[in-house]
Amino acid sequence: MDLFSNETTNLLPCDGEVLYYGPVMSAQQANQYLKLLLETIAWRNDEVIIFGKHIVTKRKVAWYGDVGFDYTYSGITRQALPWTEALLQLKQLAEERTGALYNSCLLNLYHDGNEGMSWHSDDEKTLMHHAAIAAMSFGAERKFSFKHKQQPLTASVQLQHGSLLVMQGATQTHWLHSLPKTVKVSKPRISLTFRNMIL
Repeated sequence: MDLFSNETTNLLPCDGEVLYYGPVMSAQQANQYLKLLLETIAWRNDEVIIFGKHIVTKRKVAWYGDVGFDYTYSGITRQALPWTEALLQLKQLAEERTGALYNSCLLNLYHDGNEGMSWHSDDEKTLMHHAAIAAMSFGAERKFSFKHKQQPLTASVQLQHGSLLVMQGATQTHWLHSLPKTVKVSKPRISLTFRNMIL
């Protein structure tokens, strides 16, 4: 596959569409963006409420958007910050490659393989139903997994440095996804998930 080809195949066997584009920029560009994101994003430890208990995670997050959207997940509400120049450049690249428009971005910083994300769907009511979610990855290569909510079906992909993956259609309705923890990864990874909030 050519580095800048739009040729992709659906990773899911049914009930949704997940397209993996692979790297969408050179390694040098990806390195530059990784450095910029580490240094210029307003990172803060993520907070969740699980079974009524307030937990502060090691993983760090940031939330940016066209306007100061409120975004509530895991019982915590966050307000979007104004776009940085680097995020606007990456948003434009994601829009050009996927043919969709995005008005917000949730960023996650995983310091190493000891930090991950458990099974979940991005199906909050404030997100546009069945809209595309474009995920860009920078830093350590990590496994990204899917499992069907009703059937014994799974899928996974290794997310490369500077790569793009898109979840669209009924994916969030029928599938869960996760970033499994691993002792094999000692370097940080940043994920950017460009999405559409309901205005």
